[in-house]
Amino acid sequence: MKRPARARAGFAACSGAVETQLSPRPPRRQERTPRMPPAFMAYIAPARTYPQLWRMLLGLMLILGIHFVWMASIGLVLWLVAGRDGLGYRFAIIAQGAEPWALMLLLATFPGMALGAWAAARLLHGRGWRSLFGPPATVARDFGLGVGVMALLGGGLGLLLLPLAPPLEAATDPRIWLAFLPLALIGILVQTGAEELVFRGYLQQQLAVRFASPLAWLVLPSVLFGLAHYAPEEMGGNAWLVVVSTGIFGLIAADLTARTGSLGLAWGLHFANNVLAILVISAMAGLDGLALFRLAEGADAAGSLRPLLLADMVLMALVWAACVLWLRRR
Repeated sequence: MKRPARARAGFAACSGAVETQLSPRPPRRQERTPRMPPAFMAYIAPARTYPQLWRMLLGLMLILGIHFVWMASIGLVLWLVAGRDGLGYRFAIIAQGAEPWALMLLLATFPGMALGAWAAARLLHGRGWRSLFGPPATVARDFGLGVGVMALLGGGLGLLLLPLAPPLEAATDPRIWLAFLPLALIGILVQTGAEELVFRGYLQQQLAVRFASPLAWLVLPSVLFGLAHYAPEEMGGNAWLVVVSTGIFGLIAADLTARTGSLGLAWGLHFANNVLAILVISAMAGLDGLALFRLAEGADAAGSLRPLLLADMVLMALVWAACVLWLRRR
């Protein structure tokens, strides 16, 4: 028995409506977000447990607080040992790092920063040292790579450009330099490691789990790293150029941390760079207490520093390119 045409039309309409409801809807267009390297995704995974921004801000305050308490403890020990007279003058000497022991005491203030990063990660985010550094084997391997690249490019280009450098003079007796060298290397290792833990470890990780844009987890820590080195009293008219130069290094270190998924490569570059700048040739207005060479007395320090900072930016760009090429080959 045939159905009336009107009934057939109604049945077809109902069937079409049911099929329309049951058929899968076309997927919505997904928003494009910047892709993170897989190694970086694994590196920031422990930070996803407690990613709240208020925890990160409180963690930064905790880092500053522990760092301050550590420095105050060193000041207290210095007061108990050397007495109150001339304490302010001794603090000024330590801040400049213009003598061997002053430089060592200055480097001794950085374990407080490292302890602060560990405390923030443990107390506020439920994770420990290893999550800040990355896989130990990767850290050790890439640390060696960073030291090697910086030594070859930084040291090699430095020797080639030495005839064009401003006048230098001997700064530290080689016997004193050798006597302090082991402690100085340990001090610089701790100092650079502490800064990497805070800026490329804790801060970059916590920003990356909250924001997909590299402007947050790549650029912001680098800007803060540069601003942390703003010292107009020591750098004078070059203070902001030092901030820019340091910020560029921070950007390179943050990018290499994202590419490798550990602090090893950034830490190695940072360590080798500071060894060259603190223990070999010091061009700054301080931190020359254990430098083999420094700018000759009477030289235009401000005028000489400007081209050196610009050359350092070019060198860091070459170092970054060399590291990226090496990483792509392995």
